[in-house]
Amino acid sequence: MMLDSVPDSTVDPEAASPPRIAGAGVASLHGTLLAQLRDYVVEGNLAPGARVPERLLCERFGISRTPLREALKVLASEGLIDLLPNRGARVRQLGPDEMVALFDVMGGLEALAGRLACEKITEAGFAEIERLHHEMYAAYLRRDLHGYFAGNQAIHDRIVEAADNEPLRTTYANFAGRLRRVRYAANLDKDRDRWGEAMREHEEILDALRRRAGPELSDILFRHLRNKRRAAAVRETATAGA
Repeated sequence: MMLDSVPDSTVDPEAASPPRIAGAGVASLHGTLLAQLRDYVVEGNLAPGARVPERLLCERFGISRTPLREALKVLASEGLIDLLPNRGARVRQLGPDEMVALFDVMGGLEALAGRLACEKITEAGFAEIERLHHEMYAAYLRRDLHGYFAGNQAIHDRIVEAADNEPLRTTYANFAGRLRRVRYAANLDKDRDRWGEAMREHEEILDALRRRAGPELSDILFRHLRNKRRAAAVRETATAGA
């Protein structure tokens, strides 16, 4: 698939405003709130290092502070926020050295996953990744960054699952949450058109996986994470400064 050129446009943050969720069942409310709050943080509505405004978020989602704080504990366990004793929470900001280290580890994990996936993936497993890729591409053409990122993360998760290695899957999950916000922000680097660059890299990922070219896919995935790291570092510094 060749990438079509698309006009530059900004994503309207109001277009994806979450509905109020008051009145849902306890389990449903927790799951819905957690997903919406995670997206709210990942998509940059709060700057790196910013305090989490509990009252504002309670009003936004139509909930009390108890379910909000339970959801914040989960996001803290994922590495998206830091809980401050008796002082609420703040969005976790990654320092330059930590970001380099985390992206290198994630690049190594994804490189290994790609190599193993080429050895073990089924035709049905590949077909599912191909389907997700086409949905992601459609979101890219629409300039729907929310939909694009959801598909992007699903593809990376499916490659790890296809590797069929439980220690790898567990280790990957432990690190993935800590980089989710900066991976999203990397697509906003307009100076390099990182979003378009990432889409082209995903074309290479799909092609190598289709051919079961393990060493090639391994190299592509590691380079993909390195390129994302560079763009993420620029965005993290700029956003924190602002």
